[in-house]
Amino acid sequence: MKLMLIQGPNLNFLGIREKAIYGSVGFEDVCDEMTKYAKSINIDLSCFQSNCEGEIIDCIQKCYYDKYDGIIINPGAYTHYSYAISDAIKSVSIPTVEVHLSNIHTREEFRHKSVTAPSCVGQICGFGAYGYKMAIDYLANDKID
Repeated sequence: MKLMLIQGPNLNFLGIREKAIYGSVGFEDVCDEMTKYAKSINIDLSCFQSNCEGEIIDCIQKCYYDKYDGIIINPGAYTHYSYAISDAIKSVSIPTVEVHLSNIHTREEFRHKSVTAPSCVGQICGFGAYGYKMAIDYLANDKID
């Protein structure tokens, strides 16, 4: 099984930015931990991060051509206004789980609405990086045709 973990804007600053919200574990450490976890359950996990909307869309589309079985996406701030990312998720027909490290529903009002979540099979938020493991486990056991 092949999964792609896509992380959006500013997530490369994990461990640096707003530690009270996002924690002190660095971006590379999160990617390494998720890759090792996936490997331990026989999943090939690739990690991608970009601050650019178009590059995220290109990565989603590449998942289609490279025959990925699932996508885990943390669109960052694009969650709240990127209909282009939402459309890209819908266009590839790959089971996708949206993950947020913080609980977006308890933060600023503009963060409460996700325009990308309706294109996904589900949304996980508020569990820190553990949410990525939850998404990996879901996709590893997913029975969607």
